[in-house]
Amino acid sequence: MARINIYLALLLAIAFGGFGNTANAQQASQAAPTGVAYRINPGDEIDVLVWGDERLQRSVRVLPDGTFAFPLVGQVVAAGRLPSELERIITAGLQPQYRGSVPQVTVSVKNPTGFQFSVVGKVKGPGTFTPGRYVNALEALSIAGGATEFADLGNIRIIRKSGSDLLTIRVRIVDALRGSGGRLNSNDIPQILSGDTLVVP
Repeated sequence: MARINIYLALLLAIAFGGFGNTANAQQASQAAPTGVAYRINPGDEIDVLVWGDERLQRSVRVLPDGTFAFPLVGQVVAAGRLPSELERIITAGLQPQYRGSVPQVTVSVKNPTGFQFSVVGKVKGPGTFTPGRYVNALEALSIAGGATEFADLGNIRIIRKSGSDLLTIRVRIVDALRGSGGRLNSNDIPQILSGDTLVVP
């Protein structure tokens, strides 16, 4: 196990340059975009602009229930949706207020603070993190400083909320460190979703 931890330390040092805190994680996110479209989370701050109408320019934070209020539209369900989907919803809600077509609506994510996950157990820097980008389980482990010497890397799990239930997802970190990358897929090193907890026993 000590040998595996050495490999982990080398891998993390090369790949991530020693992530140890949220600030470093945010800097790395700017250098390594994943290309995956971002979906809105509760807690995100978003900008809404209706072109030509300054009264409808708003910076809003998505509430814990996944909604926000917008003038003339009412409550908008935002959680899990793309910014482009919100643009269409707001445009449809504003349509009765205009004689002609609705001016262009633009929605952008100003601050993705709603995307958070936690890492607990035998890691060097456990806590809750806001990386500013999507990460997989191996990257999440690196953001938490990596595993400690006596961590059981063969039994790492993700605890994920699904409605009122909790799902347990196995992570094959050991296989990745042993050079089995050719036989791994996204199910082995899954993507972290907002609200996930990575448990390192």
